[in-house]
Formats: sequence, C-alpha cells, structure tokens
Amino acid sequence: MLTACRSILPLQVLAPVALDGPAAVVSLLNPTGGVLGGDRLAIDLTVGEGAHACATTPSATRVYRTAGAPAVQTVRLDLARGAIVEWVPDHTIPSAGAALQQSFDVALAEDSRLILIDAFAAGRVARGEAWGFARLDSALTVRDARGLIVHDRFVLRGGIEWQGLGLAEGRPYFATIVLVADDGLDTFIAELPHALPAPAAAAVGVARLPRRGALARCLAADAPSLSATLEAVWRLARAHLLGLPPLGLRKL
Repeated sequence: MLTACRSILPLQVLAPVALDGPAAVVSLLNPTGGVLGGDRLAIDLTVGEGAHACATTPSATRVYRTAGAPAVQTVRLDLARGAIVEWVPDHTIPSAGAALQQSFDVALAEDSRLILIDAFAAGRVARGEAWGFARLDSALTVRDARGLIVHDRFVLRGGIEWQGLGLAEGRPYFATIVLVADDGLDTFIAELPHALPAPAAAAVGVARLPRRGALARCLAADAPSLSATLEAVWRLARAHLLGLPPLGLRKL
C-alpha cells in the first residue's frame, strides 16, 4: 500500500566551496523513486553572502498517476548579497493521469545571481502517453528588495491537442529558463542563436525582463534534444552571467 508522504529538505550554503569550480554541488534525490499523488515535498535552500550553490538531480523525476489529490512541491530559494544559485535538475516526467502542483519562490539580495531551469516531458512519450497527464500547474516568482522581477505561471490539462499549430507544434518536451544578473544578459541574448546545437530539433525564444533578468522558453522534439539545448543555454549563461566555464556534473 502506498501512502502520501511529506518531505522537507532544508539546505544551507554559507561559504564558497571549491570542487570542479567555486560552486557547492548538491544532488537532490527522492528516496521513493517517484512522486505520488498526495505527496508534499518542500525544499528550502539558503545561500549565504558570496556563496555559490548548484542544485541538480541524478536523473529525471517521475510523477505517477493519481485518482485523488495532486502531488505538491514547493521550492524556496533565499540568496544573500553576492550569492549565486544554479537550479539545474533533469526534466520532470508526468505519467498519464498524473497531477502536479509546484511553485518556486525566490528571494534575491543585491548583486545575487540566478540561473533556473524548469523542464518537462509531456509524459512517457515513447509509450504513447504524451499529453496524457491530468494537470500540470507551475508558478515561479522572483523578487528582490526593489520588488517583483518576474512572476510566471502555466496550468496545462492533459487530453488537449497541445501538439497543434501555435501550441507545442509536435514538440512534447518543454522548459522555462529564468536568468537574473546585473551584467551579461544582453551578450547572452545576442549569442544564444549561435550557441544552440544543430540540427534544430529544439526551438528557443528569449526576452529581456524589465529589470535584472531574462526569460526563455524551449520546445524540443525528444529528450536528447532537450538535454543538449538546455546544456548549451546553461553553458552560455555560466560564461556571460558568472564568468565561469561549463560545469561537468558527471551523471551516470
């Protein structure tokens, strides 16, 4: 018998740590092997002044079907002055009938920087379950001392022909990328078209936010194209926003 669980993962990064680079790399693992309806997952990450954290996962995250309550995940990121967070998990895969409600609440201080990737498959695509989930609800809010930087939300229901013209257009993998920094964004945007892998099995659009940030969307035809495209975006963002080379996460 499977029962709902509540998991709270508080993390603190208080000072720079030298591994492959200046970031403390944290791999987030759900010990149950998947997310069930009724689960409540909370992640709180606090990054101290001048510290640098990179949060990832060892693999994609599965969300299983539910006949009742949705799975709920809340992520809170709190960055002190001069802190850096790279939030780069693998994509989420909702099974047919799955329901997920997630939220990101990010608080930035002066001179802090953020690279955040939130990526999904539209289900178990190879099993013919694309767009078969019950509901995906994702909200992302980023603020600093001056107020709101970006608030972004989508609510998708399965069973709708999302692959049609003007929607996903046959590309059942999608991602949102949020970048916040005081320098480097314009160069990132200018160089992005030339940094993406070819042939173009993925499409990326990016726009400057009113202040301090940029928002990008990605649509991809398959998982390898999604991964390669997000890797290219992350690599370029590291170069221009952080002044750092690519980070090898060495996943198996």
